[in-house]
Amino acid sequence: MAATPTLLAAQTYEIWSVGDAHDALQTDLIRTIDIRSQGEWTKTGVAEKAWPISLHDARFSERLFAARTLADGRPIALICATGGRSGSVMRSLRQANYSGFIDVSEGMLGSARGPGWIASGLPI
Repeated sequence: MAATPTLLAAQTYEIWSVGDAHDALQTDLIRTIDIRSQGEWTKTGVAEKAWPISLHDARFSERLFAARTLADGRPIALICATGGRSGSVMRSLRQANYSGFIDVSEGMLGSARGPGWIASGLPI
């Protein structure tokens, strides 16, 4: 598995593989938020140690920034099913000049960037 990007790299290296995100999560370098829906969480489960905060929640922004506070300076990695929603949120955050967020664009189910969390055999 690739070496985990450094904490400081989260400011510029905004797209990580599921393997890098998992390694950083296991070593307490990041926090991960699963932004999928409740139904998706029920169907596939949530990545181990990820915080489920649905993009569909009317209070999503409030909860996202509350999680950022709870992360105590650690970058927040966003994961969805295939990278579409996490990419969209990342674009919005970039436009608003927020840093410290990471897009796990393979998602839980995989995308053109890679097989995803589940197919990679990472813990749920």
